[in-house]
Order: sequence, then structure tokens, then C-alpha cells
Amino acid sequence: MNSISRRHRPTVAVLISLAVAAGVTACGSGSGGGSDSADSGTYTIWDPYPQFAKGSAWTKLLDKCGTAAGVKVKRTAFDTSDLTNKALLAAQQGNSPDLLIVDNPVVSTLAEAGVLTTTDDNKLDTSKIDPNLLAAGQSGGKTYGTPIGANTLALYYNKKVLKEAGVDVASVKDWPSLTAALEKVKKAGKKGITFSAIGTEEGSFQFLPWFWGAGAKLTQLDSAQGESALSLWKDWVKSGVAPNSVLNNTQTTSWQEFTTGEYAFAENGTWQLAGAKKAGLDYGVLPIPGASGGNAPAPTGGEFVTLPAQDDTGRYPTSQKLATCLTSTQNLYDTDTTLSYVAPTTEVQDKQVAANAELKPWVAAVRTAKGRTSDDLGTKYPKISEQMWKAVQSALSGSKSPKDALTDAQSAVK
Repeated sequence: MNSISRRHRPTVAVLISLAVAAGVTACGSGSGGGSDSADSGTYTIWDPYPQFAKGSAWTKLLDKCGTAAGVKVKRTAFDTSDLTNKALLAAQQGNSPDLLIVDNPVVSTLAEAGVLTTTDDNKLDTSKIDPNLLAAGQSGGKTYGTPIGANTLALYYNKKVLKEAGVDVASVKDWPSLTAALEKVKKAGKKGITFSAIGTEEGSFQFLPWFWGAGAKLTQLDSAQGESALSLWKDWVKSGVAPNSVLNNTQTTSWQEFTTGEYAFAENGTWQLAGAKKAGLDYGVLPIPGASGGNAPAPTGGEFVTLPAQDDTGRYPTSQKLATCLTSTQNLYDTDTTLSYVAPTTEVQDKQVAANAELKPWVAAVRTAKGRTSDDLGTKYPKISEQMWKAVQSALSGSKSPKDALTDAQSAVK
């Protein structure tokens, strides 16, 4: 793809709605700016990290990579969902940034819109990237960028609560053993597990490890495997080992419940590591178990470094140098440490674990993780996800059985 195709692009309004639906987390807000065509020695980079101000390690890295490529870098930070909207509109106006760092679920949305170049076109090397993480940026057999890092979900556990309940965390290997542990905790007068089942993408994000861990596929929400996963959550709420508050919990509020010290387990992500230490809890981390054992695939969060299509294709070689610099082994290690991400390459993951043993379960979780738009779902994912979270809400609230909720969800998707 040498230039952006505007004739076959889907309606921007439709793509913006899909992009917003696919987003999970958002940072603060920022201000924008497009490519600076008047100064070919300036390259624009848009990112979703407004928490990193000028002078931070992140902005210093951008400047360093610009210097190495012999150009100046003009960086603008946006809120995650705002960034996607701005990228779609900038492409329509022929004013895309040279580099766009974007949340992985919307890569396929931007690709379908004709906003991004493929790695075949821009020559970005992705050979060292773990295939399961790279898949989140693939659509129609093409790859559209490279991950800068990944986060995912696992189970935090409170060692004190488990000890008082007589539960050995090593015994938790599958769903039956996890449920047995939760029942022992409840019997001991403590609370079992908290998670987010809210009627938004966060609810789907948290349900996916159980859905995939049962062997279910997003192309068939109403499978027996999918029903077993939803029944697991419903039974937990019904029996009281999970609170009714999960119906309205975001990942933040469920985390707040865990930090009270009353809960044995909480499903949450790498981004809570700093908060776990501040809370003063004696905690551990366990990959989410599959229905019959092993680690369940959890969905990947994190961003991709992409190269938007430009009318001036002569800019691509320098843009590729900038992207390669940002995702080099040393820079990935430094950046992912700052972001509390797991690196997308085995080499850097091993380096992270060597420096911080607490990351070992997170690396294990990321190595079995899966992109939400993988399996070539692309822009179909937001619609599937919406019906999934609606089914979860219906089943957990008691308005429908898990089977009926998922049957209705599958019909709505079709």
C-alpha cells in the first residue's frame, strides 16, 4: 500500500463507534496536531500516554530515537479513545502522523479504514515478536505494526486470607479446585473472589479468560463451552463466593474491594502491581486456570506502534527507523518497565523476570494470552463483545439462564 485509498473506506462515523466500543482503558486527555509537511525534518508521533509529560523517560526516548534517525520528533498525547477518533479523521484529511501508537483492539479498525501501512510495505521487522501477541495487529493475512508491550489478566490472591482458610494456593489448578478454595474461604468467614462483570468492554475483557479457558470461541457465543463459563460465574454469585457488586464493578472498583483485605482472590491486571504494593497486602499472583487445568488464554491489552499511510511515501524509511528504535531490545525493556507491561519478545521477557521475579506469573500469562481481534475477527469483535457483556449481565442478574442469554447473544450477532 503506497498511498491511502479513500474510495473504499467505510464511513468514519461507523469506524469511530467501533473503535470506542473496542477500547478498554483510558488515560488522561491531551491535545493534538497532525503531520508537519512544511518541515520534512520533523516527524510526528501520536501516543496514548498523556501521563508522561515533557522530560519524562518516555519523551526522552522519543527524542533520542529522533536524534538517531536525524530528525526532530513532534509528539502529541491523547486519551486512548480520543486518539483513535483523531487518527480516523486525520486520515480522511490527509494529515496522518508518521507514527501512531494505538490500543491493539483498534488496529484492525484502522487497517480496514485504510489508515495503516502493512509491515510488507513499511519493512518493519516483527520476526522476534511472540506470534500470539503479534496476532492482535493482524487482519486479512496482513500485519499492521508491532506491539510495544502487553498487559493481561491474572488472579491476585491474599496470602493471609488463604492461610486462615486453610487453602494451599498450589492446589488451585482448574475450575473445580478454585471453586473449592472459594467455598473454604467463605466458610472461614472471609470473601471469595471479586471481578468486573459490568456491562461494558471491561466486562467482556474480564470474562474472556473463562470463556476461552472453557475452549469456547467468539464466533459461537452459545456453545456448550461458553455456557459452562457463564454458569461458573453465575454459580459463584448465587452461592455468595463472589459479590453481587460484580455486576457494576469496573476493574478499578473490584480492585478497591480486593485492597480491603477481605477477599481471597481478585481478577485484575499488571497495571495494579504498584497499587498492590502500596496497599500493603501480602499477595501473590496466579495465572487464571483453564476449566480442566493449564493456563487459560487471557486477552491482551497494550499498544501497537504503527505507520499510517502517507501521500509522501519517501517518509516511510525514516518512520521505520523511529519505530525500530522504539521497539529495540533495550528500549522495550526500559519502556515496558515504565508502563508495567510485559515485553512482546521472549528475550526481553526473560530479562524482565531476571530483574524482577514478581513478573514471572505475568510473563506466563502473557505467553498464553490472546488478542481480542485475533482469529481474523477484526471489526466484528466490538459487536460480539457487546452481546457477550449483555449476556453476562442477563445471566448474573438472574433475568435469563446462561444458556438463554448466550443463545440470544449469538442471534443478535448474526
